[in-house]
Amino acid sequence: MSLRKWFLYITNNEEVSRHEQGFDIAFFIINTAALVFGTAMFIIHKEAQWIPVLVIEYTWALDSMRHNRP
Repeated sequence: MSLRKWFLYITNNEEVSRHEQGFDIAFFIINTAALVFGTAMFIIHKEAQWIPVLVIEYTWALDSMRHNRP
C-alpha cells in the first residue's frame, strides 16, 4: 500500500467511504473520554491541561478533512 493510498484511507478521502460510521463512533468515544479526562484534570490541578484540548482539536481536524472530499 502506497503512502498516498494510506493517507486517503486514514482521512476517509476515497471516492467510496469504507469506514464513515466507524470514524463517527471512534471520534465520539475519543472526544468524550478527552472531555471527561480534561474536566477531571481541571478539577484536580485547578488549571486547564492542554493534552485533552489537543486530542479534541486533532480529531476535529481529521473529521473536517474526511468531510471535505475532492
